Amino acid sequence: MPEGHTLFRLATSLRDAFAGDVVASGSPQGRFEESAAQLDGLRLLEASSRGKHLFVDFEQDRAVHVHLGLYGKFVVRAAPAPDPVGQVRWRLVSGSAYADLRGATACELVTPEARQAILDRLGPDPLDPGADPERAWARISRSRAPIGGLLMDQAVVAGVGNVYRAEVLFRHRLHPLRPGRTLRRGQFAALWEDLVVLLHDGVRAGQIRTLRPEDAAAAREASTVEHRRVKNYVYRRQGQPCLVCGATVRTEELAHRNSFWCPRCQPVFRSRAVG
Repeated sequence: MPEGHTLFRLATSLRDAFAGDVVASGSPQGRFEESAAQLDGLRLLEASSRGKHLFVDFEQDRAVHVHLGLYGKFVVRAAPAPDPVGQVRWRLVSGSAYADLRGATACELVTPEARQAILDRLGPDPLDPGADPERAWARISRSRAPIGGLLMDQAVVAGVGNVYRAEVLFRHRLHPLRPGRTLRRGQFAALWEDLVVLLHDGVRAGQIRTLRPEDAAAAREASTVEHRRVKNYVYRRQGQPCLVCGATVRTEELAHRNSFWCPRCQPVFRSRAVG
């Protein structure tokens, strides 16, 4: 599933291609036909993201909410638009660009109230300069749930997916099963600050990059052994040596997704509290 940086880049692409233009709106597939017709011939004003949710705003106070889910794709290309290929749920066309949406979990025309209800359900987004991380800390500091699950909960932190979850926990030497309420305030602050840096870097690079410069050589050596480019510390590297300590990377299902960690760099949390 695309993570927050991908939706941020998509919003930027849509804004750059269409903002201020009158657009043709249609649904070649037919599943969005009635709503698309209401937008046809309107001016597209803005596109923005919050976590894994995308919003496209039109004049007359109309907006479309998109959630790509696991299989959705929203591609933006230069005009002219070719004949639609495959199941195109929504197509936008202007004089200079077109965009095709396929396979999304959600594509719906929403009222301002419905849009706000979606936003209200989401936690702070590390890509939002106005985000309040205290909202996330309030949830995490009271929860017995594993930090690896809490980071994937979009109501706690918006935009973090499986890759960022695994990698940021490794970077801060936190076991994914550690209860959220056992984190110290400073540990959470460091996690949040790192997520801000990593997601913004993902926006700039167009890909998730989590390796620190000092570990680049180890990643190159691992790439030779694994016969593929190693871009992460632990994500999808189960059974392989940790780039930092050499221990075998492990995996286990957590929050309906596979979690990855190094048992030596991220030891199981042991409470020092006396029972």
